[in-house]
Amino acid sequence: MSNTNDQTLDAIQFYWRPGCPFCMSLERSLKGIEIPLEKHNIWDDPKAAAFVRSVANGNETVPTVRVGGEFMVNPSAKEVAAAVARVDPSQTSKMASVAKPGPLGKLLKRMS
Repeated sequence: MSNTNDQTLDAIQFYWRPGCPFCMSLERSLKGIEIPLEKHNIWDDPKAAAFVRSVANGNETVPTVRVGGEFMVNPSAKEVAAAVARVDPSQTSKMASVAKPGPLGKLLKRMS
């Protein structure tokens, strides 16, 4: 990851390839946020594939996500939400919908 600056985030750069179940899962998890995903198919875009290789130790590992100056290889939705909040603090409250508790957290909340 690289350093972040407080800035307004217009889009999350989302590098993917067709048929990737991890890409589909992450994209589905990020649908609740109000920041658009700018999708880059690494099989159709040589520059996108080169970028992914540059941050993934020469591999074309997807999903790879760029949030401002930060990049993540195969991140969780929670990691993407945290990066969005670091890069653009005005988005922090919107990221709460992404960082939902898992099944255990939901059960514990119901029990309290």
